[in-house]
Amino acid sequence: MCLGIPGQVVGMVAGYGDQLAWVDVAGRQRKVNVGMLPEERFAPGDWVIIHMGFVVEKTDADGAAAALAGLELMGRGGPDEDAP
Repeated sequence: MCLGIPGQVVGMVAGYGDQLAWVDVAGRQRKVNVGMLPEERFAPGDWVIIHMGFVVEKTDADGAAAALAGLELMGRGGPDEDAP
C-alpha cells in the first residue's frame, strides 16, 4: 500500500489520450494522470486516490474519507510532540 491522497474528479482534460483529469484536492484543482488505470472510466464526481500525480485507485466517498483520516492521523505527533 502506498501513501495516497484522495481527490474528486472535476472533469477530463481534452486531448492527451484521455489520460489527464482535473481533480479537486482539498479545494485546489490539479491535473493528474489516470493512465495507470486504462480499464476505468472517470467522470465528474468520481473519487480517486492519487500518488505522485498518478491515480492509483478509483474509490468511493467512504474510501476517500478513510484515506484522508489516515493522512490526518499520520500528521499528528505522539504525546510528546509539544514537549520542549
